[in-house]
Amino acid sequence: MGTAANVVVLPQDTAELRIESLTLPDPGPTQVVVKQFASGICHSQLHQMHRPRQHPVVLGHESTGVVLQTGSDVNHVKEGDTVLVTWVPRNAAVADAVPLTAQIDVSDGQAISENVFTWADHTICDQQYVVKVDPNIKTDVTAIIGCAVMTGAGAVIHTARVQPGNSVVIFGVGGVGLSAVVGAKMAGADPIIAVDLDDTKLEFAKAFGATHGINASQVDPVEAVHELTRKLDQFTILKQPVSGADFAFDCIGIRKTMEQIVPACRAGHFGVCDGGTAVLVGVPTTPVELNAIDVLISEKHFIGSIGGSCAPDRDFPRFLEWHENGDLNLEAMVTARYRLEDINEATTALAEGNISGRAILEFD
Repeated sequence: MGTAANVVVLPQDTAELRIESLTLPDPGPTQVVVKQFASGICHSQLHQMHRPRQHPVVLGHESTGVVLQTGSDVNHVKEGDTVLVTWVPRNAAVADAVPLTAQIDVSDGQAISENVFTWADHTICDQQYVVKVDPNIKTDVTAIIGCAVMTGAGAVIHTARVQPGNSVVIFGVGGVGLSAVVGAKMAGADPIIAVDLDDTKLEFAKAFGATHGINASQVDPVEAVHELTRKLDQFTILKQPVSGADFAFDCIGIRKTMEQIVPACRAGHFGVCDGGTAVLVGVPTTPVELNAIDVLISEKHFIGSIGGSCAPDRDFPRFLEWHENGDLNLEAMVTARYRLEDINEATTALAEGNISGRAILEFD
């Protein structure tokens, strides 16, 4: 019978998104059909929109919704359950099968295969991509937990394992970067330094826990980080005072910021401890060159973080608790709301840097 759905489709040959009225198939054995309340609008979708592709694409990977249908082997959720949809398997450690991929037929006759798509009022995905949550949660702003919060906060608490008193700098304080700020605050980091190109965004980041803001359009952010973190009682192998952040997070992924996070890290205290850790969180679109001598002599680390190294079953309840307790202000972090029919306006605003936090789509 299928489920009627209005779905955003990215055509093969243009970045102009269109909305199609489609019929989703009945769920396979481990799949669920979800009626969605809201979906986050992630910057990584812009990368998909502006790179070559061989077929149309459906987009989006974080939402809040309610289960309408379940496949015969679904044992994690049932019809009527409130869920968060995400692109990371909810508990890969115990998954006993490869998640089923959704198959959607679009208007030009092409079939699209996708693990998850949430720019739609209804979606279908494997049960591994949905996490059951309390039905009393807010069903709009919680949509961004499935990517933005998970990716930013998870990078701090899981990938980097920031400890109380560690110094942290975060390059780019959009939705992911703000979530990293919150993660650093919850980990007890100090100082928490935000780097961006806009003073308004930097002040906004302080409301989430940043202790300092650096406008990279006005000063060299690497030099500014070192000024804020100098330790006159510790020395490098070159007999210079140690300075720089214990952890530097790039939540943008452009070449310039990728090449700034390693030099923004502190050098090792010679014979006592190794150097700081640079963490790539944003999706990169270009190659990057690192100063290998700096990495070697200063004993620094450069690592990646995908999805904040999160296990959604474990981590989403924690993030919802942060929200309930007021530590994670999702209402403030969601700074723009759009209807499905305004999706091109939304992606244009995101591309032009006009979204200070995270934007969401809201569905009727």
